[in-house]
Amino acid sequence: MQNNSQINAILKDQPHKIISQDGKNFVILGTAHVSQTSVDKVNELLNTDAFDTVAIELDDMRFEAMTNPDKYRNMDLISIIKNKQTGMIAVNLALSAYQNRLAQQLGVEPGAEMKAAISQAKEKKLILWKIDRNIRTTMKRAWRGMKFLDKAGLMFSFGGFFEKEEISAEEIEKLKTGDVLESTFSDFADESQPLYTSLIHERDEYMAARLLQETSNKVEGSQAKNILVVIGAGHLKGMSAFIEEKIEADETVKKLDVIPPGGQWMKYIPWIITAVIIAGFTIGFSRSPELGWDLIKTWVVYNGVLAAIGAAVARAHIVTIITAFFAAPITSLNPAVAAGMVAALVETYFRKPKVGDFQALQQDATELKGWWKNPVTRILLVFILTNLGSAIGTWVSGFKIAASLI
Repeated sequence: MQNNSQINAILKDQPHKIISQDGKNFVILGTAHVSQTSVDKVNELLNTDAFDTVAIELDDMRFEAMTNPDKYRNMDLISIIKNKQTGMIAVNLALSAYQNRLAQQLGVEPGAEMKAAISQAKEKKLILWKIDRNIRTTMKRAWRGMKFLDKAGLMFSFGGFFEKEEISAEEIEKLKTGDVLESTFSDFADESQPLYTSLIHERDEYMAARLLQETSNKVEGSQAKNILVVIGAGHLKGMSAFIEEKIEADETVKKLDVIPPGGQWMKYIPWIITAVIIAGFTIGFSRSPELGWDLIKTWVVYNGVLAAIGAAVARAHIVTIITAFFAAPITSLNPAVAAGMVAALVETYFRKPKVGDFQALQQDATELKGWWKNPVTRILLVFILTNLGSAIGTWVSGFKIAASLI
């Protein structure tokens, strides 16, 4: 590799690993995603003109989010609601809020060194590889492996993304050795093996495999000789070990891209509940018409009222609240359709977000009150809170019906 002495001088006192194998030179720089020094080092290394390729710790989705300022402006809300992607959008916005807090406190935008690498690669016409795993796959693999209490704790933790207090020195230190994604959930990753495995260990292996996969490509890979790999310092040791081990790239990527199916019994629960409730109505009517209608009234009132309360808490349009009331008792007996989906579609019809709402989305999402202020995030809240109210109503009314029949 040219300019070896210059590169070694730049890397001095920086987390890094240099690996030469199979005619390829990998300079792996472990960065801190909230450090101006890391940004400077990326720029200095690429300004040596010693590299023909840059590999970054991003997937296509996060790359798009980082480089496309119009990413939310072009969002198709109807498709998101119908495809049940509201949860992932809400998670992404919550992470954005946390990152904006970091940027305001530290004066450095999280991931600025990745942006520097992207900009330099484009300017110098270098090969650019995005080697991280899709964030949806990572989060789904973690979620599927977590226990119920871990999931509940993780959901409640999102409130902390909107706190106005300064981020502690301890949290900042964690960010200096990892990346925003894993550091955000570091407290849970320390206690949850599935979360640690998915966020850290699997990504070490996946990124190493992707790097080896790209270098083995007969067209682009043959042109790549000197590769600068920009990753969070927390991945440096694990990823380097997998590269040196020369793991089987294609097989590893295929294995780690699979989303494990949820518990097989879980998908039957909604249908079992539906069957039990309908059986309860049947038993009630067989005893007396009055009891049967009382049971139906119980089902309608609890489901409808709690779903409507959920929509009201989200500050939905009055027609949306009324729709939630009437939709919940019906959709709760049809697991294929959610009350929140119906309510969110109605809310979108009556309060269709304007272009300006999408433009202000990221800024509004940085504060909790902004989620109710912006029509886009309010629709997400309508979906989530209506479903929550309907779910509570299903269980409460179910127990009430069972008690009436005993």
